[in-house]
This record gives sequence, structure tokens and C-alpha cells, in this order.
Amino acid sequence: MPEAYIIDACRTPRGIGRVGKGSLAEIHPQQVAAAVLRAIADRNDLNTAEIDDIVWGTSSQTGKQGGDLARMAALDAGFDVKASAMTLDRFCGSGITAVNIAAAQIMSGMEDLVVAGGTEMMSYSAAQAPPMPDAGNLRLRARHPQAMPGVCADAIATLEGIDREALDAFSLASQQRADHAIRNGHFDRALIPVHHEDGTLALDREEYPRPQTTLEGLSALKPSFAALADMPVGPGDVTFGDLVRQKYPDLKIEHVHHAGSSSGVVDGAAALLLASPAYAASHGLKPRARIVATANTGDCPTLMLNAPVPAARKVLQKAGLTVADIDLFEINEAFAVVAEKFIRDLDLDRDRVNVNGGAIALGHPIGATGSILIGMMVDELERRDLKRGLVTMCAAGGMAPAVIIERL
Repeated sequence: MPEAYIIDACRTPRGIGRVGKGSLAEIHPQQVAAAVLRAIADRNDLNTAEIDDIVWGTSSQTGKQGGDLARMAALDAGFDVKASAMTLDRFCGSGITAVNIAAAQIMSGMEDLVVAGGTEMMSYSAAQAPPMPDAGNLRLRARHPQAMPGVCADAIATLEGIDREALDAFSLASQQRADHAIRNGHFDRALIPVHHEDGTLALDREEYPRPQTTLEGLSALKPSFAALADMPVGPGDVTFGDLVRQKYPDLKIEHVHHAGSSSGVVDGAAALLLASPAYAASHGLKPRARIVATANTGDCPTLMLNAPVPAARKVLQKAGLTVADIDLFEINEAFAVVAEKFIRDLDLDRDRVNVNGGAIALGHPIGATGSILIGMMVDELERRDLKRGLVTMCAAGGMAPAVIIERL
């Protein structure tokens, strides 16, 4: 079976995902995606007519983010019309899934050159997404009640006995690690600037991090999801908390997550270039990493956020590896409890997990985040002269994709 090489990875800075506050918020999502597509082509001197496919993750595919964003962005980027494209949705896991599908196309022998990535403009999509994961399907809700993610995070923390102090400590470390990475240029190779249509600079740096964060400041923040847990969301004044209790009837949810221990609402895009060994050799493209194994799995939809651990175990089994064989881990910080539970369940050394901070500090542009994490992993394996990394993340519906990459 042919291997799938990662040739390059680039991304935009993450802009605050609020109209009027974020530097990317006024730019069309297709144009933000086009920025990384142009960069990946220019950096590697690609003949875009030879791109077999573009596989793109975008979770909220309505309005400006609808209509196969990947194809429209490729045309906007000036790609040859022969470069086909598709856009997919696995909620938060879309960016990993895009890379995994691109790799599968190459490893099957069907394609030779594929671009994978994702875009999410949360300044736009937050108002477009359905208010419930089940999109109002009451028959499904009766079978698999699904609350909103923040309530699920608090429910998991309660069930697992993970207290607020531990979550605040994790969140502080995310800010400190991100600040260190930014100040020491760990993201510089991947970051590309985004410009307005008139050529003026829109954003060339991370906009979300709060390096001034302290443990005292975090401890003073009020929990964010207590009111939401009590908010009626359906017939009979059923609340988000009631939906969780339909599966866990004796659970008294302790609300421990707040704005400082939840992922940031941001805008952004990322792209990776993948190629077959034959194409890379014949076109002078130097591979940086290879895809070792990929996996997908599901878990309890009601708790929603617990699939990363089984996904990691599944992809390790597929690769014939153990936790000890992995040098670095990236687990998306959708909420602090997701990463904290991941570390505890797999008994991981914290110094090997999210070493440059995560979405708590840097933000989580839903459909793009997985691709960002894979690109960050490639950069960090090279920087540290290490071999293997595992990337995974939770997704709505109780799912998680995972991938193991190996530096070349």
C-alpha cells in the first residue's frame, strides 16, 4: 500500500470570533480559506491543475459557509479549474477527518496530490448553527438525548470527580504554554498573514490568547453553564440538564467550567499538502511526515465529549503501537475536562500533551481545528527532533477521529 506523506502545513492566525472585535470577522469565509490555499500552493510551487482533490472541513455549512466552501475557495484562490474539491462535516472533528480522508485517497492509490484542511468563521457560524445537535428531531432526542457541550463538560467532570481546581490549573497551563510558544516563534513556520481585499493587512498574529491570566483570575470567574442547564429546550419545559438526567437520573451536575476553561470562539483556516511518495519524488517535494494510522469511533451522545480516549486506543491498536511509542499528544481543549480526562485515563506525562497550549488559550475554529493540530504536531516533532505524534478531538454526537503521524 502506498504511503501518504505530509509535505507542508500552514494556517491563518486565529481571530476573535465576534463581529466588531475580531480582525477576520468581516472577511468572507471563502476568502479566508483561499488565503491558506494560495499559501500552500505558493510555498510548494504547485501546478494546481495537478491537485487531484481538496478535502475540507466546515461544520456550519449554511449561508456564506455553504455551497461547497472548498471548491469556491479554490476558485477564489486562483486554482486551476481541474482542482476538484469537497466539503465535509464531522462537527469539531472535521479538520482531522479531512486529513484522514485525503490520506486514505492517496494510500488507496486513487490519488497522488491532495490538499486537506478546514475553515470556520465562528463570528458568522455561531448564529447559523442549529441550537441543538439533533436539530429539533424529537424522535432522536427521545432515543439519544443530547445537551449542549458546556453542560456535558460539567456533567463529565461531576461523574469523573474532576474538580474545578484541577481544571483551572490545566487552563492556566494552556495559557502559559501558548504564550511561551508565541514568544519563541514555535508557530512562525505555519502562520500566514490574511489580507483584506484591498491588500491591507487584516491579521498576522494570534488574537485570542490572554497571557496575563492568573490562577486567581480564573478562580474568580463564574461558571458559564449553570443557567444553560436550567434553560427549557423542548416540549414540557425539558431543560439541557434534564436531557443529561434522562440517561444519568441521579446526577447532580456540579458546574465547574467557565470562560477561562472553555475553548475560545475564533475564526480561522488551515491547509495541509499530502502527496504519494511517487509524486513527491518526481516533483522534488520533501516529505515532512507520514500518516501511520487513522481511526474513528463513537461514544455516548448524551455526554458527547468522551470519545477521544477510545479513539486514541483504537488508532494505537491499528498502528500496533502503545502510549509509550508516542512522543507527543494533541487533544483538543474543547473544555478543560476533555483534556484532563484524556491525560488521566491514558496515564500520560503532562509534558507530552498540548505542549504549545491549546484551544483554551488559542481558540477553536470548529472545522479547522483538527487540521491546525496536525500541522502543529508536524512542526513540534521537527522542532524537538521527535518521531511520532497522536492527534484526536471530541466531536458532537459523541464522536472522535484520531490520527498518528511520524516525522520523516
